[in-house]
Amino acid sequence: MDRALFEFFHSLANRAAFLDGLIGFLAVYFVYFLVAGLLFFLYKMKAAPRHKVFAFLTLSLGAVLSRGIFTEIIRFFYDRPRPFEVLNITPLFLDENPAFPSGHTALLFALSFALLHFNKKLGYWFLGFSLLVGISRIIAGVHWPSDILSGIVVAFISVWIVRLLLKKYEI
Repeated sequence: MDRALFEFFHSLANRAAFLDGLIGFLAVYFVYFLVAGLLFFLYKMKAAPRHKVFAFLTLSLGAVLSRGIFTEIIRFFYDRPRPFEVLNITPLFLDENPAFPSGHTALLFALSFALLHFNKKLGYWFLGFSLLVGISRIIAGVHWPSDILSGIVVAFISVWIVRLLLKKYEI
Protein backbone atom coordinates (compact mmCIF):
# COMPACT_ATOMS: atom_id res chain seq x y z
CA MET A 1 0.00 0.00 0.00
CA ASP A 2 2.83 2.40 0.90
CA ARG A 3 4.55 1.80 -2.43
CA ALA A 4 1.33 2.04 -4.43
CA LEU A 5 0.45 5.39 -2.83
CA PHE A 6 4.01 6.60 -3.34
CA GLU A 7 3.94 5.66 -7.02
CA PHE A 8 0.59 7.43 -7.48
CA PHE A 9 1.85 10.70 -5.98
CA HIS A 10 5.35 10.52 -7.45
CA SER A 11 3.85 10.01 -10.91
CA LEU A 12 2.93 13.72 -10.74
CA ALA A 13 6.65 14.65 -10.76
CA ASN A 14 8.75 15.29 -13.86
CA ARG A 15 5.82 16.41 -15.99
CA ALA A 16 6.55 20.13 -16.25
CA ALA A 17 9.48 22.22 -15.06
CA PHE A 18 7.17 24.81 -13.48
CA LEU A 19 5.29 22.18 -11.46
CA ASP A 20 8.53 20.51 -10.38
CA GLY A 21 9.79 23.90 -9.21
CA LEU A 22 6.57 24.52 -7.30
CA ILE A 23 6.71 21.07 -5.70
CA GLY A 24 10.35 21.64 -4.76
CA PHE A 25 9.49 25.02 -3.22
CA LEU A 26 6.60 23.54 -1.22
CA ALA A 27 8.66 20.55 -0.12
CA VAL A 28 11.75 22.47 1.00
CA TYR A 29 11.20 26.20 1.49
CA PHE A 30 7.49 26.75 2.22
CA VAL A 31 8.05 25.66 5.83
CA TYR A 32 10.10 28.83 6.44
CA PHE A 33 7.30 31.06 5.15
CA LEU A 34 4.77 29.23 7.30
CA VAL A 35 6.88 29.60 10.44
CA ALA A 36 7.52 33.29 9.68
CA GLY A 37 3.78 33.81 9.15
CA LEU A 38 3.04 32.08 12.42
CA LEU A 39 5.51 34.29 14.28
CA PHE A 40 3.90 37.35 12.69
CA PHE A 41 0.47 36.09 13.80
CA LEU A 42 1.72 35.67 17.37
CA TYR A 43 3.19 39.17 17.31
CA LYS A 44 -0.08 40.69 16.01
CA MET A 45 -2.36 38.48 18.11
CA LYS A 46 -4.81 40.57 20.10
CA ALA A 47 -4.30 39.08 23.52
CA ALA A 48 -2.69 39.87 26.82
CA PRO A 49 1.10 39.46 26.77
CA ARG A 50 0.89 36.42 29.05
CA HIS A 51 -1.54 34.75 26.60
CA LYS A 52 0.93 35.40 23.79
CA VAL A 53 3.75 33.93 25.85
CA PHE A 54 1.67 30.85 26.66
CA ALA A 55 0.77 30.39 22.97
CA PHE A 56 4.41 30.82 21.95
CA LEU A 57 5.54 28.37 24.63
CA THR A 58 2.98 25.75 23.58
CA LEU A 59 3.87 26.08 19.89
CA SER A 60 7.62 26.07 20.56
CA LEU A 61 7.65 23.12 22.94
CA GLY A 62 5.36 21.11 20.67
CA ALA A 63 7.61 21.76 17.69
CA VAL A 64 10.84 21.02 19.56
CA LEU A 65 9.48 17.84 21.12
CA SER A 66 8.06 16.63 17.82
CA ARG A 67 10.82 17.55 15.38
CA GLY A 68 13.85 17.98 17.55
CA ILE A 69 13.48 15.11 19.99
CA PHE A 70 11.01 12.37 19.03
CA THR A 71 11.77 12.43 15.30
CA GLU A 72 15.52 12.25 15.89
CA ILE A 73 15.21 9.47 18.48
CA ILE A 74 13.11 7.40 16.07
CA ARG A 75 15.56 8.06 13.22
CA PHE A 76 18.48 7.01 15.41
CA PHE A 77 16.93 3.58 16.00
CA TYR A 78 15.22 3.16 12.64
CA ASP A 79 17.27 4.28 9.65
CA ARG A 80 14.70 3.93 6.90
CA PRO A 81 15.97 4.65 3.38
CA ARG A 82 14.21 7.22 1.23
CA PRO A 83 12.26 6.14 -1.86
CA PHE A 84 14.93 7.35 -4.28
CA GLU A 85 17.46 5.17 -2.44
CA VAL A 86 15.31 2.06 -2.88
CA LEU A 87 13.56 2.58 -6.20
CA ASN A 88 15.07 3.44 -9.54
CA ILE A 89 13.82 7.05 -9.55
CA THR A 90 15.35 10.50 -9.67
CA PRO A 91 14.03 12.73 -6.89
CA LEU A 92 13.36 16.42 -7.47
CA PHE A 93 16.06 17.11 -4.86
CA LEU A 94 18.28 15.08 -2.54
CA ASP A 95 17.78 14.63 1.17
CA GLU A 96 20.33 12.67 3.18
CA ASN A 97 18.67 12.05 6.56
CA PRO A 98 16.64 8.92 7.27
CA ALA A 99 13.11 9.11 5.90
CA PHE A 100 11.08 7.90 8.87
CA PRO A 101 9.36 9.90 10.24
CA SER A 102 9.14 13.06 8.14
CA GLY A 103 10.73 15.91 10.07
CA HIS A 104 9.01 18.59 7.97
CA THR A 105 5.64 16.98 8.62
CA ALA A 106 6.33 16.47 12.33
CA LEU A 107 7.26 20.14 12.72
CA LEU A 108 4.40 21.62 10.72
CA PHE A 109 1.70 19.38 12.14
CA ALA A 110 2.93 20.04 15.69
CA LEU A 111 2.53 23.76 15.00
CA SER A 112 -0.89 23.11 13.45
CA PHE A 113 -2.20 21.00 16.33
CA ALA A 114 -0.93 23.52 18.90
CA LEU A 115 -2.34 26.43 16.90
CA LEU A 116 -5.80 24.85 16.87
CA HIS A 117 -5.99 25.56 20.62
CA PHE A 118 -5.49 29.30 20.11
CA ASN A 119 -7.06 30.05 16.72
CA LYS A 120 -9.18 27.35 15.10
CA LYS A 121 -9.47 29.06 11.71
CA LEU A 122 -5.73 29.64 11.35
CA GLY A 123 -5.08 26.16 12.77
CA TYR A 124 -7.18 24.55 10.04
CA TRP A 125 -5.37 26.59 7.38
CA PHE A 126 -2.09 25.42 8.85
CA LEU A 127 -3.28 21.80 8.76
CA GLY A 128 -4.03 22.20 5.06
CA PHE A 129 -0.66 23.79 4.33
CA SER A 130 1.08 21.10 6.39
CA LEU A 131 -0.62 18.37 4.39
CA LEU A 132 0.39 20.15 1.18
CA VAL A 133 4.03 20.12 2.29
CA GLY A 134 3.80 16.43 3.22
CA ILE A 135 2.27 15.45 -0.12
CA SER A 136 4.82 17.54 -2.01
CA ARG A 137 7.61 15.61 -0.29
CA ILE A 138 6.07 12.35 -1.55
CA ILE A 139 5.72 13.76 -5.07
CA ALA A 140 9.36 14.92 -4.91
CA GLY A 141 10.44 11.34 -4.21
CA VAL A 142 11.98 11.92 -0.77
CA HIS A 143 9.31 10.38 1.48
CA TRP A 144 7.02 7.40 1.62
CA PRO A 145 3.38 8.10 2.58
CA SER A 146 3.94 6.26 5.88
CA ASP A 147 6.77 8.71 6.69
CA ILE A 148 4.27 11.55 6.39
CA LEU A 149 1.63 9.72 8.42
CA SER A 150 4.14 8.89 11.14
CA GLY A 151 5.22 12.54 11.27
CA ILE A 152 1.58 13.50 11.86
CA VAL A 153 1.26 10.93 14.67
CA VAL A 154 4.52 12.10 16.30
CA ALA A 155 3.26 15.70 16.12
CA PHE A 156 -0.10 14.83 17.66
CA ILE A 157 1.48 12.93 20.54
CA SER A 158 4.03 15.70 21.12
CA VAL A 159 1.42 18.45 21.34
CA TRP A 160 -0.77 16.26 23.54
CA ILE A 161 2.16 15.80 25.96
CA VAL A 162 2.94 19.53 25.96
CA ARG A 163 -0.71 20.39 26.60
CA LEU A 164 -0.77 17.94 29.53
CA LEU A 165 2.42 19.40 31.00
CA LEU A 166 1.25 23.00 30.61
CA LYS A 167 -2.37 22.42 31.64
CA LYS A 168 -1.93 23.75 35.16
CA TYR A 169 -0.30 26.93 33.79
CA GLU A 170 -2.94 27.59 31.13
CA ILE A 171 -4.33 31.08 31.18
